[in-house]
Amino acid sequence: MKSVCIRLGLGLAAMLWVSVLWADGPTREAELEARVAELERLVEQLLDAQDQQAQRQEAMAGSGGRHAEVEQRLTQLEQDKADRPAGSGTEFEFSGFIKHDMMMTRYSGGSVPANNLIRDFYVPALVPVGGESSTTDFDTNIRQSRFIFNVLRPDEGLQAYLEMDFSANTGGNERLTNTTSPNVRQAFLRWNDVLIGQAWTTFFNVGALPENLDFIGPSEGTIFARQSQVRWTRGNWQFAIENPETTVTPFGGGARIVTDTASVPDFVARYNHSGDWGSFTIAGLGRQLAIDRANGTDRQTAFALSLSGKFNLGNNDFRWMASGGSGIGRYLGLNTANDAVLNANNALDTIDAYGGFVSYRHHWNDRWRSNFTYSMFQADNDTDLTGLAVTESASSAHVNLIYQATPHLRLGMEYIHANREVESGASGNMNRVQFTTILGF
Repeated sequence: MKSVCIRLGLGLAAMLWVSVLWADGPTREAELEARVAELERLVEQLLDAQDQQAQRQEAMAGSGGRHAEVEQRLTQLEQDKADRPAGSGTEFEFSGFIKHDMMMTRYSGGSVPANNLIRDFYVPALVPVGGESSTTDFDTNIRQSRFIFNVLRPDEGLQAYLEMDFSANTGGNERLTNTTSPNVRQAFLRWNDVLIGQAWTTFFNVGALPENLDFIGPSEGTIFARQSQVRWTRGNWQFAIENPETTVTPFGGGARIVTDTASVPDFVARYNHSGDWGSFTIAGLGRQLAIDRANGTDRQTAFALSLSGKFNLGNNDFRWMASGGSGIGRYLGLNTANDAVLNANNALDTIDAYGGFVSYRHHWNDRWRSNFTYSMFQADNDTDLTGLAVTESASSAHVNLIYQATPHLRLGMEYIHANREVESGASGNMNRVQFTTILGF
């Protein structure tokens, strides 16, 4: 009888252990642990009372009832598991990188104020021109370090994405603590084929951007904007409505005017195609430019086109982009030219602009690689309206050498030569050597 009790106890313990494996929450585990403890106490009672037949029968009857209860519980857990959708559950991902930059920069056209954006990364419109003497600056920062939180619900087709860096400068200084503020880059939700929130503009093919150590690289020749939008993806096609904004040059020149008076969103249509050879993207932009005047709001329609892609060349690749249009303004070259200029009647005249880049990436071996990039921008300004101080053209050349120390650690050096010329003919150069360390996680 003692062996029967032992076998009964072991059998019940095994079944309860299986139920623990199938349990899907802390509450169920606690419940089953309590049942196991109760079963152990029952077996001890059976062994102690084996010389009393009546008590043994009563104990066997009781244990049989509990055995049935356990079997019923296991059946229920098995049914719960079967009812659960495949791939269900919330998945959390945390990633990003720490990036440290050191830059030695020489400007031929004059000095650059402290805290100017060009001290952190290349901004074409901020290259000084026309100065009588050159200046040299040394800068170092970690502002481009990045953190990404990604939450997925595969069973519901849901994604929540938050990406932040520290590029915002809201009062920090370099005297003592070098504090910087967290800055929201992207924050969106995705439900199957629909994206809602702030993300890269659909007009921008991020996959074509070269691997430069500078924050952007070919800044004057690339589309670049992040903004609030609603985007629908269907196969190779993407359609989006995005936040409108108009940048305007005053009549005769002067400080940029930024308006927020468009009555309709910016519209983007995009087609993507890819294969073993690489990828190709064509994107069209339609938008309304607007500004309030004393006698009402003036509105103009603008259109732009962007072509981009990447060609795989064995372990190497070639990347490119060409964009242009009337009123492309803030989308191209970090707003090197504005969308429009005010004429003598205080009405908007769109500004034509175009730009592009080419970049070749070469792997010297498994650890060393280089990128060679050339980028350019050109604006067709009506100088009778804009004046002679606006940018006519900008260009830059980049070459770098990157060492992949470990799968997650990169060290690199990059040389940048940039030039900007304004409509008056005045120009200036920027020569920069940048050293970068990046640890991804």
